[in-house]
Amino acid sequence: MNIEIRAYEYHDVRDAADIWNEVVEDGVAFPQMELLDEISGDAFFREQSFTGVAYDADTGLIVGLYILHPNNVGRCGHICNASYAVKKEIRGQHIGEKLVIHCLGKAKELGFRVLQFNAVVKSNKAALSLYEKLGFVRLGTIPGGFLMKDGTYEDIIPHYYVL
Repeated sequence: MNIEIRAYEYHDVRDAADIWNEVVEDGVAFPQMELLDEISGDAFFREQSFTGVAYDADTGLIVGLYILHPNNVGRCGHICNASYAVKKEIRGQHIGEKLVIHCLGKAKELGFRVLQFNAVVKSNKAALSLYEKLGFVRLGTIPGGFLMKDGTYEDIIPHYYVL
């Protein structure tokens, strides 16, 4: 695959929402519980500081996305937050890594100074490995900080990266 990343556009909404919803339905990574439809998805993706869409330049197939937005307001508004989603059947092909690297550049371009992840679930080994590889700093562990789909609670590990 020849993966490129560009800004979200309305015609992406169905594919982007489907990929996002896969992660929400898995119930082991995103805090959201509500699924996106075409209307709520478009509003959600447009209200972000940036939504990036990963696609195969050879086929046009959308394979992943990320959202980027402030983590807080005012005196902490220079810290951003992001979430990443890759189409389930093609995970493990470094698409997530490309999304994170693109996101780091876009965050800096938009004037953010730090990228912070509030809730990396402890069992998300692929994400933890990637963030370590890219130089993110772990902040510790919050016991039982994430409600899993099965009703159990799992630890989360906040991270940050200085841009």
